[in-house]
Amino acid sequence: MARRRAAKKAISKGSQIVVIFWLVFIIVMFAIYMANRPTIHKHVDLLISLWKTKPGAEAEILAAEEEPAVIVVEQQPSPPRTETPRPAAPTEPAARPTTEPERPPAQPSRPQTPPQTQTQPQAQPVTPSPVQTRERAVYYTNVGSDGQILHSKVTRRIPVSESPMQDVINILLAGPSAEEVGRGTLNLIPQNTRLLSATVRGNTAYLNFSEDFLFNTFGVEGYVAQLRQIVWTVTEFQNVRDVQILVEGRRMDYLGEGIWIGSPINRQSF
Repeated sequence: MARRRAAKKAISKGSQIVVIFWLVFIIVMFAIYMANRPTIHKHVDLLISLWKTKPGAEAEILAAEEEPAVIVVEQQPSPPRTETPRPAAPTEPAARPTTEPERPPAQPSRPQTPPQTQTQPQAQPVTPSPVQTRERAVYYTNVGSDGQILHSKVTRRIPVSESPMQDVINILLAGPSAEEVGRGTLNLIPQNTRLLSATVRGNTAYLNFSEDFLFNTFGVEGYVAQLRQIVWTVTEFQNVRDVQILVEGRRMDYLGEGIWIGSPINRQSF
């Protein structure tokens, strides 16, 4: 009986040891699995992909299974590859290296001073230079209290130009001002008369008028008055002694009713 009890105790103790052994074994394997789970999954995925894609996958699976699982892998530097030199293709002759010019030695940098703001003087407004003018005499007509027609001298300040005679005659053709008209000053040169040209040859001024110059509504006295206005105005110039009247570029013998204009006329002609 004692032997049977001892045998039963030995058997029960041995079974406990076996159970404990397997429990420890399972725990150790589970710990190893948890520590190497990424690597195990990687190998499993690799085995599955190789099994599906390539023939003879069994050999690769076996080779992969024989590799020990490593938790920490230290990578050793791989030896340099020795490549067999390939025959170089014929290339064009390389351009000679250009030697870069030597750079001058760097000078010590000076401390930078902040830029000084300078206030520029404001530009003064440019005032235009005054136009040069000169007084010129212009002759109109005035009727006296006894009905006699007389010449009336007025002055005009006109700008200085290269054609002063044309300027003066154009002012004469424009007529007197309103104030002068109020004092009885008249212009008896026919309206719409235009000066076409004015030239001086020697001491004679050649004045070319438009055709309107021929028609004066005041009769003989009107014709005489319009000629006197022109002659006395033009002979104010020191280099002019007499005037030759032209109409549309033509020299005419008479103006109106027998007034001679076929030759130059002066102040003594009236």
